Amino acid sequence: MATTIKVTAADQTLYHVAAARLGDATQWWRIAQLNGMTDPDLSAFTSPVQLVLPTVDASLASGVPGVSS
Repeated sequence: MATTIKVTAADQTLYHVAAARLGDATQWWRIAQLNGMTDPDLSAFTSPVQLVLPTVDASLASGVPGVSS
């Protein structure tokens, strides 16, 4: 069963949501991908928007897939 939450501009970014809900801010892309988003910025949300959250997966490496430092 998927977990859903409501976010607003006050949540600032998907980085913040991922840090709070997944324990790793760099996994913001998982939330974005699951919800058809490409931008982690939530400042445009003037009213609450429902997001589906992926399950916490400690086996995933931090970072965005395909991007290296």
